[in-house]
Amino acid sequence: MKTTKIILLIAGIAVLAAAGGWFAAKRWPASKAEASSAGRKILFYQSAMHPWIKSDKPGKCTICGMDLVPVYEGEKGFESGAGLVTLGSNSISVLHVQSAEVRRAPLRRTVRVAGTIDDNDARHRRLSAFVDGRIEKLFVNFTGAEVVAGQPLAVLYSPTLFVAEREYLLLVRQAKEGAETKPLVEAAAFKLRRMGLSDAQIAALPAKSAADYRTEILAPMTGTVVTREIYEGQYVKEGDRLFEIADFATMWFKFDLYERDFAWVKLGQQLEITTPALPGLVLTGAVTFIDPNLNEMTRSAKARVELPNPLIEENGTKRRQLRHRLYAEASVKVELPETLVIPRAAVLSPGGDPVVYVDKGGGTYEQRKVKLGRAGDDVWEVLGGLAEGESIVLNGNLLIDAQAQLNSSSAGAGHAHGETGGASASGNPSANLSEAERATVGAFLKFVASVSDALAADDLAKFNELAAGSHAAMEKLAGIRADSLRAVLGRVQAAAHLSRAADLPAARKSFQALSLPAVELARLTRGPEASVRIFECPMTKEVFAGAPAKAQWFQFDASKRNPYMGKRMLDCGTEVK
Repeated sequence: MKTTKIILLIAGIAVLAAAGGWFAAKRWPASKAEASSAGRKILFYQSAMHPWIKSDKPGKCTICGMDLVPVYEGEKGFESGAGLVTLGSNSISVLHVQSAEVRRAPLRRTVRVAGTIDDNDARHRRLSAFVDGRIEKLFVNFTGAEVVAGQPLAVLYSPTLFVAEREYLLLVRQAKEGAETKPLVEAAAFKLRRMGLSDAQIAALPAKSAADYRTEILAPMTGTVVTREIYEGQYVKEGDRLFEIADFATMWFKFDLYERDFAWVKLGQQLEITTPALPGLVLTGAVTFIDPNLNEMTRSAKARVELPNPLIEENGTKRRQLRHRLYAEASVKVELPETLVIPRAAVLSPGGDPVVYVDKGGGTYEQRKVKLGRAGDDVWEVLGGLAEGESIVLNGNLLIDAQAQLNSSSAGAGHAHGETGGASASGNPSANLSEAERATVGAFLKFVASVSDALAADDLAKFNELAAGSHAAMEKLAGIRADSLRAVLGRVQAAAHLSRAADLPAARKSFQALSLPAVELARLTRGPEASVRIFECPMTKEVFAGAPAKAQWFQFDASKRNPYMGKRMLDCGTEVK
């Protein structure tokens, strides 16, 4: 009985195995040997679970370990998602593809601004002549002099004032002799005040010599003489301007706050301010005012910070520490709570439809649209499209994106994320630009080339001088409305605000962020006859912390001047055709 059961069990297993074999033969393509006997050609081998994993040889899926299934001529194979790019291990090594994990971290941003140190114009005082007269003597005969309230500035002879003083003294003398002249004395004193005399000067009149016909003009406030309108011996009339005095004890750092920085800079935030006139000195102050009215042309608002301006002694002369209308730069560091972030280098087309490439493993990368929030110094805030823990391409994504465009073109489709940087119908986006717009782009490219030349010469001072003008150079691009350049101009504007660098590595790091979109802009806008030449340095990894293995720059001539290596290896690099 037991033997019979075993035989029936074995027979059942055999039937099931035969049925499974029949189903597998229907479901999966035949083996290579069977294909050869049937005369069909194997195109490639593919993973059924992960269709983007393909090989020209039998093997296993690099993700799940399943055997790769042969796909024959005339078969479509397993469908894979759009926007997938598969690279071999050699290609990954050559392209220096690096990935980073999507994570949660604080969002840090350093907002840098530039402006001037100006005075509080509410603390100005103009001193005018109260009566006609002649300037007999000047005690302060130059601008920039520091004066205190009550200090004599000049001596005036005025017949009208002299008569009024004599009348007052006569009434005072009569009052002392018992005459009821008190109302008249008060009226005479009031008249003298209207003629510019202070209470102290009026009180000192009885002790003044009868032969002294002159009257001192006193400083009405403590401050700095900013204008002097008179000379000794000059006749003045009532209302003529004599001096202008400004109180420089508190200065205003005034700067333009651009629209994109309104989310970061608020009233009361502390700024660190430096000026080339006072190297090594860092001033701190709070934002006290942001103009609610924006400049329509620059999309910016005026803001200011109040700074104390103490008196210092220099070679025996006192002056204010901060001079009027000094150029200055400031930065404010903002840190927001933890949020989902990705490195800025991982994002392509932040000005258009931003995308990243997700590392799916096994050399496969998926193009993914993302929704971005605020931009930090090194990261973007992610509002949608990615989950924490996913791996995204940090280095090599531009070349992967180029391969995705080629794949899309071969499939008869447009570029998957809005044809970023796509050409116009004529194949050159600059064909759609006006003469003025072409000139604007050309001027900006020449500015970037000048920055590159400064770094090639290891000239940090020149770089910092040019960096101060980067805001103005970039803002001129805002008027270009060509759709074909919209994305690349967005990347340029995100990177074009160069800041003053403490050393050459910091300057080169700032330049590399700008050079990346600038090279793309140069490539898109140059015609076949253009003189723009693009070079690539293969040794930038050690130039500054976090530098990529390779970096590009452009020039308007063929003589290589490597901005990343400088004088150390000026001709390092190859031209990119």
